Amino acid sequence: MSDFTSGAWSWFIIIATLVSIAACLVLLFVVAAKKVQVRSDNTTGHVWDEDLVELNHPMPMWWMGLFVITVIFSFAYLYFYPGLGSVQGSFDWSSKEQHKQEMQEGGKAMALVYAQYQGKNTEQLAADPQAMAIANRLFLNNCAQCHGSDARGSKGFPNLTDNDWLWGGTPDKIQETIVKGRNGVMPPMAAAVGNSDDVRNLAEYVLSLSGYPSDSIRAGLGKSKFSACAACHGVTGKGNVALGAPNLSDDVWLHGWGKEFIVNMINNGRTGMMPAQKDRLTDEQIGLLTAYVWGMSNKPTSAGK
Repeated sequence: MSDFTSGAWSWFIIIATLVSIAACLVLLFVVAAKKVQVRSDNTTGHVWDEDLVELNHPMPMWWMGLFVITVIFSFAYLYFYPGLGSVQGSFDWSSKEQHKQEMQEGGKAMALVYAQYQGKNTEQLAADPQAMAIANRLFLNNCAQCHGSDARGSKGFPNLTDNDWLWGGTPDKIQETIVKGRNGVMPPMAAAVGNSDDVRNLAEYVLSLSGYPSDSIRAGLGKSKFSACAACHGVTGKGNVALGAPNLSDDVWLHGWGKEFIVNMINNGRTGMMPAQKDRLTDEQIGLLTAYVWGMSNKPTSAGK
């Protein structure tokens, strides 16, 4: 990649740009100065398709003048604004700085909007339709790519509208998840469980925990193997929000369900990541998003109560 950031490329662009503009200017003057030989009937002598005769109608001078002005404008623009490689221009303007300035101005304007929600707790915000309308836009812009526009998630992405939480569903835990992100790791456990037959027995036992049809004999054999999983999922398989370990006894499956899926999970493990949003969102935006997510699985009371 260093070849593409070399200073030689800047000079290449500068030379190519200036030569191209200058060539256009020279071409205009050459064409304007060229004298066309015409006949007495104001034709050039060129005939096509037997009877299509070329007349001599030179380009109007005002039109030629517009071309010249365009070229002069190009030189002026390149003097004031960036366009010649790495040359910044006399105005020292850049799209990056303009974007930064516009973001600052937008932030000041939005600060006035968010100011009215300061001091309100999560339940109060969740009951405020105007606040949730803003939060909905924040969710669509920052969260819907993974969790879906309806927040119901998909395979590998949690449903935020139910009451099943990997890391806890209290306002504090939801806010912590948004701010810091989460890294969920299920390591491959086949070696700790035993042979392939033991893995299948354990899969049958996990199925039985959630009430799915399973082979009772194999499930009974797999129960003792569950000790390798209990450190994270708990002895009863109800999970551990401190570790983000799923509850295996409910009917909620994040990455898929069924015996073959569970066998694959035990053999290969799984890693999931929720990126931190602290550097992308302000504290006020995080507060509104927290209330929005919390409110989808809870019924808030009236605003202000």
